[in-house]
Amino acid sequence: MLFTNSYIQSVYDSVAVRNPNETEFLQAVGEVLQSLQPVIQQRPDLQQHAILERMCEPERFVQFRIAWQDDSGKVQVNRGYRVQFNSAIGPYKGGLRFHPSVNASIIKFLGFEQGFKNSLTGLPMGGAKGGSDFDPKGKSDSEIMRFCQAFMTELYRHIGPDTDVPAGDIGVGAKEVGYLFGQYKRICNQFNGVLTGKGLAYGGSLMRPQATGYGLLYFVEEMLSSMKQNSVKGKTLVISGCGNVAIYAAEKAQQLGAKVVAMSDSKGYIYDAEGIDLSLVKSIREGMRGPIIQYKELKPSAVYTEGCRNIWSVPCDIALPCATQNELQAEDAALLISNGVMAVAEGANMPTTPEAVSLLQKASVLYAPGKASNAGGVSVSGLEMSQNSLRYSWTAEEVDSKLQQIMVDIFHNASDAAKAYGMEGNLLAGANIAGFLKVADAMIAQGVY
Repeated sequence: MLFTNSYIQSVYDSVAVRNPNETEFLQAVGEVLQSLQPVIQQRPDLQQHAILERMCEPERFVQFRIAWQDDSGKVQVNRGYRVQFNSAIGPYKGGLRFHPSVNASIIKFLGFEQGFKNSLTGLPMGGAKGGSDFDPKGKSDSEIMRFCQAFMTELYRHIGPDTDVPAGDIGVGAKEVGYLFGQYKRICNQFNGVLTGKGLAYGGSLMRPQATGYGLLYFVEEMLSSMKQNSVKGKTLVISGCGNVAIYAAEKAQQLGAKVVAMSDSKGYIYDAEGIDLSLVKSIREGMRGPIIQYKELKPSAVYTEGCRNIWSVPCDIALPCATQNELQAEDAALLISNGVMAVAEGANMPTTPEAVSLLQKASVLYAPGKASNAGGVSVSGLEMSQNSLRYSWTAEEVDSKLQQIMVDIFHNASDAAKAYGMEGNLLAGANIAGFLKVADAMIAQGVY
């Protein structure tokens, strides 16, 4: 990757040498450094304090073995990870991902991004991420429980309510969080806010399942209102994925008067010209836990197409990639542009490739990066931490109101930062700059550590 600023180029080259073959991590670092070039020119103190070098190196990276027994009595071995990237503005905060694709590069990319995302929320949370290459799909509840207990038996020594507060992510839902919390409580003999995403019966927050999807739409609505004097109402949406983020993004979009016409899973996508029947999707995914193809079986007028990436060929006003990293590539962006898309907002972590982002920006399509637009989940996780500290619970309406205000503030912070550094309308640069400056100033104030 090439930069016009020689200092930033040297930082990136050093990171690339120290982290060879970690493509996801290097992509995330490169995208952030690209945005920070005008900041470095105006702030020589950042180079003096080696802020970029320090921020690109995690404060701590832990890799560990997880040995557990499956239902047949056979011992299985997985790898576990926790990266604690930056604690300048608060205790480490970031989810746990259980998926076969998990490796050091993906965990480091997610932890690096999480620091900026958490900073944007305005809540006191540092950046972290963790997980394992364990695949919960096809496992019995007993196997998942034994794995989670083995995972926490190692992880517990690295976390705590004032040190590092994990949450769920892909493959880690309420069931897994419950098993993890139970094992932590058993080992430490403490009932505290060490995890978020907990069940309501033992310290969880209302609105947590809806948070990322709802927050995404709150961000999009504010973006359209401020930048286009427009709204979500009456627009056609395409949403990739059919997990929590996609389902609740679709739910909020419909509440705001939009029509969602396509959703997907890892095998293919469903198109419903009449508008997706969300109750049907919920019954398939949350009830039967089946593939999205079952939607067509229950509603024959819908069209099912194999190949989930093809979803971006469906014409829409707003595209919301909510599945996984690098799912929306340059050719997909070109299709969306040719079909007249007006906005793309990320509900997943880094789902749009740099080449696709460049095409969208050149075509004057509004583009919202995930570190800003999908920050609703970690925002409500932060609110759960606050409620745990207070030993108190807010109502769903109170949490939803706070979430909406946080997402509106994130948009304006990103927009204002982009304008201040001569890149008005570039929300990717603005989000990177706004998130970075808060962490950087905190690091300088705390000295070299």
